[in-house]
Amino acid sequence: MIPELQAFENYLRQQERADLTVRGYLTDLGQFVLWFEQTNGETFSLPVVTPTDVREYRQHLSILQRRKPATVNRHLAAISALMTWAKRTGQIEHNPAKEVRGVPQVEHGPRSLDKREQYALQRAIEKDLQLSRIRYPRRWRTHQRDASLAIFLLHTGLRLSEALSLRLDDFQITERKGLVTVRQGKGGKSRSVPLNTEARKALQAWLEVRPKGGGTFLWIGLENETSEALSGRSVQRALLRLGQSAGLERLTPHVLRHSFAKNLVDAKVGLEKVAALLGHSNLNTTRIYVTPNQRDLEQAVELVSPN
Repeated sequence: MIPELQAFENYLRQQERADLTVRGYLTDLGQFVLWFEQTNGETFSLPVVTPTDVREYRQHLSILQRRKPATVNRHLAAISALMTWAKRTGQIEHNPAKEVRGVPQVEHGPRSLDKREQYALQRAIEKDLQLSRIRYPRRWRTHQRDASLAIFLLHTGLRLSEALSLRLDDFQITERKGLVTVRQGKGGKSRSVPLNTEARKALQAWLEVRPKGGGTFLWIGLENETSEALSGRSVQRALLRLGQSAGLERLTPHVLRHSFAKNLVDAKVGLEKVAALLGHSNLNTTRIYVTPNQRDLEQAVELVSPN
């Protein structure tokens, strides 16, 4: 990694940006650096980047690579963040990305699981647990943990980082209700999220098999018996596996969070309550869940189909 990006990474981590955000920025910026050097035949450095470079890179992504508008705009956002930081720290005099506009796009709601897909995921999880007890008697606890966490995320809407930061004294469960306290939410804010029946059942199923001396974190690794907090990468791998079993395309923690929010909106829960549950400080962030997603549009046109 070039020194400029290494310094930018240090800055992002000091700002306590999410690990996925940091890695996404660095991946996109690494592609920009490679394109810059191959196109211009010179070594990349912050002061030599011009607005023309940023505009040409936008064209390269849009026309030559045929990237989707959202992907192009994500790359431009990474470049803009880098250059804004560089100007603020005195490394450049003018921000070359400031006047470069993103690619216009029709706004769709975020990808989420509809009821049929949620049913398919639930069935795949149950089937996985049944088979794991027979096929993997030494590792079935791991399968139970992964199953419980997937259901927990779907029914609480917690960010992955929030869920993995939970400790054993951050939740309360009784037969009829439950509550989890998020102490390390985005922006350092804390909030309390009630647990519905499915979330409570999933949590209790995990607690029944969780090692008693497994440290203070709620979700822990089991493979090495280290009692350390479960890693985000392990969760992502588990969700991909469960999603594939359910016939779903790339199941991620974000998709589960979006599905929780969409379920609330579809149930006519007010945006203020949805925002409070998700930990949004701005209602405009929550409004994306009342924006139709691609599946909503597909179902809409089917309503006027003659068949």
